[in-house]
Amino acid sequence: MLAFSLSLTATRAALASFGPFTVGLGRAVTAALLAVLFLAVRGGPWPRRATLAPLAVVAAGVVVGSPLLMALAMRSLSASHGAIVLGLAPTLTALLATLRAGERPSRTFWAASLFGTAATVAFGLARSHGAPSRDDGIFFAAVLLVSVGYAEGGRLARTLGGSVVVCHALLVALPVTVPGLVWALAVEPRAAPTASSLAGFAYVSGVSMFLGFFAWYRGLASFGVARASQVQLAQGPLGALWSHVLLGDPLTGGHAWASLAVIASAVVASRARVTSTVASPRAALVERP
Repeated sequence: MLAFSLSLTATRAALASFGPFTVGLGRAVTAALLAVLFLAVRGGPWPRRATLAPLAVVAAGVVVGSPLLMALAMRSLSASHGAIVLGLAPTLTALLATLRAGERPSRTFWAASLFGTAATVAFGLARSHGAPSRDDGIFFAAVLLVSVGYAEGGRLARTLGGSVVVCHALLVALPVTVPGLVWALAVEPRAAPTASSLAGFAYVSGVSMFLGFFAWYRGLASFGVARASQVQLAQGPLGALWSHVLLGDPLTGGHAWASLAVIASAVVASRARVTSTVASPRAALVERP
């Protein structure tokens, strides 16, 4: 969560020099190169063919769809605003965990999670004067896709391990991300790279798209997708703080109240009871030939 809290701020910094498709797809291709290096050094087992379809779902959610849509939306949205709206992801992830990961959160969990969601929606509407913009809709689609990727990736990580899920999702996406990046570099206008834009691109590629997922998927697998996902509610307040410190985005009283609401919700939801209907998974790996 700490690694992801800087993602929107870093994306905004990268967009100062690069187009949204270049940022959204370039980070995935760069992270895929890191994944190749990691797997070459690590060695070990590889996923079975049966896991390719779920890995493609993860790739569509967190490798291609969500980063690209977020980069498009962040052209006009402030990083602080986007960070708060991203607070919708934990509840959506928990809903998907009940469908895909066999988890059954308690009523206390849902009450706390929905309270945090309500605070997030109220804040977003207040910031947009009650009328969400087109980019708010794009950002919501990105949040929905990232929630799908979190839930499916957390489920897969129970058997594959978090690092394997991350690396292979990046590789599965290459037939889409590489041609897309070539097209983006050819048609999107670019400004002269600055130290801040390059640092932002490096962060979203190496941390947001790669290293951050190692810990994130391990946490989702270890503590349960629904419960662990609620920790991400704190990403909104932290993201707003980072954008204020690094980009000068203003902080208002609404930020403070929304932050307090989502932090309280995260604490309660992460401690609430969640049962599972899934038995201990069998190995889903085969050895490297």
